[in-house]
Amino acid sequence: MLKARRLLNATCATLALCSAVSLHAQTLEVSPEETLETQGLSVIVEQNPFSPIFFDEKNAGIQIILHGERIATDGEVRLDPTPEQWAPVPTFGERLPGGAPGEIVVSSSYPDVNLSYRVKVSPEEGGGFRIAVDLDEPLPPELAGKAGFNLDFLPTAYFGKTYLMGDQPGLFPRNPSGPMETNGSGNPKPLAEGARAITLSPEDPMTRVTITSDAAPLALYDARNRAQNGWFVVRSLIPAGARDNAVVWHVRPNVIPGWTRPPVVSFNQAGYTPNRSKVALIELDPAFDAPDEAVLVKLTSAGEQPVFTAPVRPRGKFLRYDYAAFDFSSVREPGIYAISYAGETTNPFPIAADAYDRIWQPSLDTFLPVQMDHVAVREQYRVWQSAPHLDDARQAPPNITHFDGYRMGAELDSPFQPGEHIAGLDVGGFQDAGDFDIQTPQNAAVVRDLVWTRELFGLDWDETSVDQASREVEIRKPDGVPDALQQIRHGVLQLLAQYKVFGHSIVGIIDPTLQQYTHLGDAGSQTDGLLYDASLGENVVEGGRSDKQDDRWAFTTRYPTNDLAVSGALAAASRAMAKFDPAMSAEALAAAKALWAEQQNADVNSSDGRDDGGFQARFLDLAKVSATVELMITTEGDPVYTARLAELMPAIEADFDRAGGAAVRALPYMDAAYRARIEALAREAKTRVDAEMAANPFGVPVSRGAWAGSGQVADFGARMYLLHQAFPDVIGPEYTLHALDYMLGRHPANNLSLVSAVGTRSKLIGYGHNRADYSFIPGGMVPGVIVIKPGFPELKTDWPFLWFENEYTVATTTAYILAAKAAIAATEEGS
Repeated sequence: MLKARRLLNATCATLALCSAVSLHAQTLEVSPEETLETQGLSVIVEQNPFSPIFFDEKNAGIQIILHGERIATDGEVRLDPTPEQWAPVPTFGERLPGGAPGEIVVSSSYPDVNLSYRVKVSPEEGGGFRIAVDLDEPLPPELAGKAGFNLDFLPTAYFGKTYLMGDQPGLFPRNPSGPMETNGSGNPKPLAEGARAITLSPEDPMTRVTITSDAAPLALYDARNRAQNGWFVVRSLIPAGARDNAVVWHVRPNVIPGWTRPPVVSFNQAGYTPNRSKVALIELDPAFDAPDEAVLVKLTSAGEQPVFTAPVRPRGKFLRYDYAAFDFSSVREPGIYAISYAGETTNPFPIAADAYDRIWQPSLDTFLPVQMDHVAVREQYRVWQSAPHLDDARQAPPNITHFDGYRMGAELDSPFQPGEHIAGLDVGGFQDAGDFDIQTPQNAAVVRDLVWTRELFGLDWDETSVDQASREVEIRKPDGVPDALQQIRHGVLQLLAQYKVFGHSIVGIIDPTLQQYTHLGDAGSQTDGLLYDASLGENVVEGGRSDKQDDRWAFTTRYPTNDLAVSGALAAASRAMAKFDPAMSAEALAAAKALWAEQQNADVNSSDGRDDGGFQARFLDLAKVSATVELMITTEGDPVYTARLAELMPAIEADFDRAGGAAVRALPYMDAAYRARIEALAREAKTRVDAEMAANPFGVPVSRGAWAGSGQVADFGARMYLLHQAFPDVIGPEYTLHALDYMLGRHPANNLSLVSAVGTRSKLIGYGHNRADYSFIPGGMVPGVIVIKPGFPELKTDWPFLWFENEYTVATTTAYILAAKAAIAATEEGS
């Protein structure tokens, strides 16, 4: 059976045969989750809504998964031919029963422009599916010639391939190159238009899709001409006056008969230490005729040498795939190995005592410097950035919601007037991600995680020079000072600056305009570095000031959760700075104590500062616990903090899965009753965690949210090791090792290490400020595998612009450093 399927797949590499056999394609069937399914093809119908914050994330509407890859998305009525991220998006309504067999109907609307309609999707005989759009009323006159039905196709699936618009051929360009409208709008013209049929990549049976329109002509656009994150768009305008069947498409993806997805053998790409467990997971298409055994091969000067063969053990089903495990823990001899399964051999990996010695290094000495704000960063011949944002910052106005989710209410909690320059904020801090903002809670997390890593596991690596006075940073130029201390100080500079200016922490600092926010490249060119002066004429520069309103906004609302997060970070930093920078240490501790005291009885604000689902409300009690513990450790058990932590036991009990790490760090300063209660909570947590982890084969929490979960896995790995340190008879080290395995390659969808440049194969196309170059930042950890609802795990290897899979963030990466160091300690226990 397996050989027959392989032979068919190989034979179908020829276009002629695949075209012939596709005539007998199976008809799609409606699944219990209301997707359309056949082997090799899934059609997701409006299960993923557009984002309420970022609007078009390229994960909404009708989506096509063809031969295991999501090649099309955002099948919906749109008001632009090439919508940008913040262009208007529809609101989904109810799912309705259809009139035709297998038909799925979803009502949608654009309430602001008085447009409501239904999208109907149904399978068609012989493969493919029909899309029809019924309008409740004909288009308003102002939408005629603007509203149409769009379906976006993944550029990297079609680069260098051809298309047929009717019988006219064309080439999908690798680089956007027009044509563009000549009216200055920035809108692209179609690459091709006018026919009622289009075939994408007729030469490639894996990605070929034909769309036929009943009446409305088709057009093909390259939306990357409008924005680098655009896709190829197939579109039909909705005719004026039309209602029922205003647009009708017949979409026929080519499905190779008998196609099955090849197995994915996932493992830790950094390898394994000799004495630790070594279990690879094999992700299997349920229709694949899976072999019962796998072979470990050693790579020698003579080539591959089989050294170990064992049965693969079933690990159940997770989402849409079956899983099996290949356990080669008994192999301990150092060397370079690979796994052979189903006729394929994986990339190599080491078994070595020092396999993990430097897995944290690129994160500390490259990624973090690249994210440093207000300093120039150079790495030998490469200039990562000139000193950015030296014009920070201006007071954000009241009563606004920013396009990145920041919110400002009527009260500014600031002595500054809207638009006024705020002196003193142009120091330190980390640009959170590819959009260059300073998110204060994330900066606080960076500081605390680096302090914890140094205290618990040591982190004295020196590879980077930091000169704060000259605002210059050089990577690969040691200066005799541990990099972690310099990064802690850089974070503290910004946190203390906020405290000095406002007397409290703020939400963050971010670009005022969308044009700046979408900036790619050198952060130093995002603003002019000159303070805005309204009195200057156009393009006048005078005395370090200019007429450009490009200075970033400071969102200054005071929130108890933020203050407490900063209090904890400053308390921790005061310990790290005690010998390195005694003056900063004392200043940080004083600020930490003041912020802590002011917020012990604070209520949750009605707004949460960023539109992120109630951060302040969810984490206020946790922040109280964490800040109290940090102050307790710093003051070596001051009764003020030990007594308060005892009072906070209900908060620890209510959220032990998050509070447990901080809670066990307090054990040396608390009494026997506290220890006994924490141990009982750890036992309860183990039972709960074991039950939750049994739901997937990876042994870690796998996110089902709108953002993939590598940061959650890192937090899990570090927290479970702290519990293991405190209660080794209750919690074992395996949870932490599972977390490391997941982050470095043993996860769904593929086997790439989620930390760029760590491991044999890693994520080398990421969402950083260099994403337009399809490049990466060494040491940054991407979010990883997202679950496209209802159940498709995805991590694109070659498309950088899906931030929910690919966006580096500073706090996630320092969480990885802490978890990696914890995993190294776990392996050393068994050596």
